[in-house]
Amino acid sequence: MKKIGIVGAGAISGIYLQNLTGMFGKRVILRGITDLIHEKAAQAAEKYRITHFKRTEDLLNSPEVDVVLNITQPQFHHGVAVDALKAGKHVYNEKPLCVKPEEAAELLRLGASKNLRIGGAPDTFLGAGIQTCRKLIDDQWIGQPIGAVAFMLNHGHEHWHPSPEFYYKTGGGPMFDMGPYYLTGLVSLLGPITRVSGSAKQSFKTRSITSEPLNGTSIDVEVPTHIAGVLDFAGGAVGTIITSFDVYSHTLPFIEIYGTEGTLRVPDPNTFGGPVFVRRGRSETWSEIPLLKAYSENSRGLGLTDMAEGIDENRPHRASGELTFHVLEVMQGIHEASASGKYYELTSSCRRPEPLA
Repeated sequence: MKKIGIVGAGAISGIYLQNLTGMFGKRVILRGITDLIHEKAAQAAEKYRITHFKRTEDLLNSPEVDVVLNITQPQFHHGVAVDALKAGKHVYNEKPLCVKPEEAAELLRLGASKNLRIGGAPDTFLGAGIQTCRKLIDDQWIGQPIGAVAFMLNHGHEHWHPSPEFYYKTGGGPMFDMGPYYLTGLVSLLGPITRVSGSAKQSFKTRSITSEPLNGTSIDVEVPTHIAGVLDFAGGAVGTIITSFDVYSHTLPFIEIYGTEGTLRVPDPNTFGGPVFVRRGRSETWSEIPLLKAYSENSRGLGLTDMAEGIDENRPHRASGELTFHVLEVMQGIHEASASGKYYELTSSCRRPEPLA
C-alpha cells in the first residue's frame, strides 16, 4: 500500500483526511500533513493521529511518504508538485492541475522522465452518479451522443467563503474554479475535445465581501467571471458550457447529454451521487435510473486511492495527469478563443478513463 503525505491544511483537507483514514484507510496509508500555518496542520495531525511535518521539504523528503497530495491554492500547485517530483514522489494535485498549461506540460514531462505518476482532481466523475451515466451511454440507452450542455451559474463565493479573494485572481474565476468538475465529467462520458471557441467577460470590476471575517473588504477582479464556450469532441458531439459568478438564479440543468435515441440528465458533477434521469425517444416523461455503481457519498480521495493502487498494480489510473492537463488546456483555450476571436485547436488529448469497476 502506498503512503500518502498531504501538503495543505485548508478547508478541503477535512474530507480528504476523513476519507483517507476511514473510507480508504485499508487501501492507502496516510502518514502526515504540513501547512504554512502550523496550527492547522498540528490540529489535523493530532485529530487523525498522523505526523505533523513542520516544513514542506521535510514531508517531501520523508521516506515515509510515497505520494504527495497537493491541496495548496492553485498558484502553488506547480511549485509544490515540481519539488515533490524532484524528491522522487508521485503527485496528486487538487484542481486545476496548474494555473498555466505550460506549467502542467512541464509536470508531465518531469514525471515521465522520473517514471513517477501524476494525477489530479476532480475525482467526482468516479462516483456513482456519473459512472451510472457512463454505463448508460456505453450501453446505448440514448443511442449515439450528438450534443451536450453544461451550466455552472451562481453569484460567487464572497457571501460565504471566509477568504474568497483568490477566486477572482489569476488561476481563479468560474471556469478554473468549477469548470474542472463539468469538463472532466464530459470528457469521461464523451471522450477528449479537439477544438473550442468561446466568449468571456468581466461583469464587475470589484466585488464586496459580505462573509466573515473580511466583511466589507473590496476585491479587485482580475479574471473573466462569465464565460460561454463551445466544445467539439473527437467523437463528433458538440457541447456548450457556461460558467458564471455573475448570475443570481437560473433554471438550467447541470449537464445533459443528447443522443440519437434520447436524452440523459447527469447529476451535479461537484458531487458523487445522483439523481440520474433518462428520457428516451418521444416519451413524455423522465425516468429516474437507480445508481448502478458505488460511491454515492462524498468520496474525495477516490481518485488518489485509484492512482496509488494503479502504481502497485502497474495499470493506468483514471484521474490521470493527461486528463487533468487536457481539461486545463480546454479551459485556457476557451479564454484564448474569446481574446483572439478565433477557434482554439487543442494540442493535448487523453484516453477516456476506464469505467470504475
